[in-house]
Amino acid sequence: MSQAPAARTVPLRTRLLHRLSRVAGSVADQSPQELARRRVVPRRTRLLDAITGPVHPGVTIVDDEVPVRGGRRVRVRRYRPEAATDPAPVLVFFHGGGWTLGQVEDYDPLCSHLSSQACLLVISVDYRLAPEHPAPAAVHDSIDALRGLPALVPGWGGDPERLAVAGDSAGGNLAAVCTQLVRDEGGPALAGQVLIYPSVDSTCLNRSKIEFARGPILTRRDTDGFFANYLGTAPDALTALDPLISPALGQLHDLPPALVQVAGLDPLRDEGRRYAYALRAAGVPADLTEYPRAPHGFASTPGLCVGVAGHRDEIVAFLRRHLG
Repeated sequence: MSQAPAARTVPLRTRLLHRLSRVAGSVADQSPQELARRRVVPRRTRLLDAITGPVHPGVTIVDDEVPVRGGRRVRVRRYRPEAATDPAPVLVFFHGGGWTLGQVEDYDPLCSHLSSQACLLVISVDYRLAPEHPAPAAVHDSIDALRGLPALVPGWGGDPERLAVAGDSAGGNLAAVCTQLVRDEGGPALAGQVLIYPSVDSTCLNRSKIEFARGPILTRRDTDGFFANYLGTAPDALTALDPLISPALGQLHDLPPALVQVAGLDPLRDEGRRYAYALRAAGVPADLTEYPRAPHGFASTPGLCVGVAGHRDEIVAFLRRHLG
């Protein structure tokens, strides 16, 4: 595992970010209507660009749709660098937000950066959110979109033979789940997976969940609220023991090479570490990098997080190596 020296205290910028994150309150205390109002696409400003990184100007961004089960269609946002040559490798991205918040627009800075720097066609999936749509709705949208994309990406300038998945937090969970499903159900073949502080095991109370129960950024109350929203209350609701919820409990053999990035000040730190170790034990090449002074969510707020300057470059290098 790659790691810089650990910090004794939470950096000042992270403490300020934590205070800002508390203004909206915890999802555990909010109704579905209140949660829906939080799903507002922010207007891009210079200040927001300084926090999230700018949207790369050399990338074309287009919204499209992909058919999924039930006769429905799921929106996807595709990013393609103007300098790309056909056909470009394809990265399918699943955004974070505890399966409850977040939208593809929030990830324009990250996805456009990866698209530009790795010369990729990036496709971000706008899967359904809880509590309106509890599990496995997000899984169904994610896997159906992933299965349907190989037939569509040639028309978008992408190469269906060079395909990888990525996601952060809840999106990392969905990416990990999808790698297991496509392995078991006949493809498409994946060349790699990038899991950024992923939620992969909701069955145990590990040390980092106790250590960072009050944050910064993500608290134990938040994680409990997100998880309750995602599972729902139906009699046939999935449980934490289901690999569709906790992919760490699934079969890990014959999965694509992985890059796992974890944050040192994150309740999800330990499960991300253990997932990388478990992948290696199953014979899967897995790089693990810990950013010890960073909180959960650093991929979305690099301008306010300490010691994460190289995390996007690391992803770009991994994707270039495995997608060619």
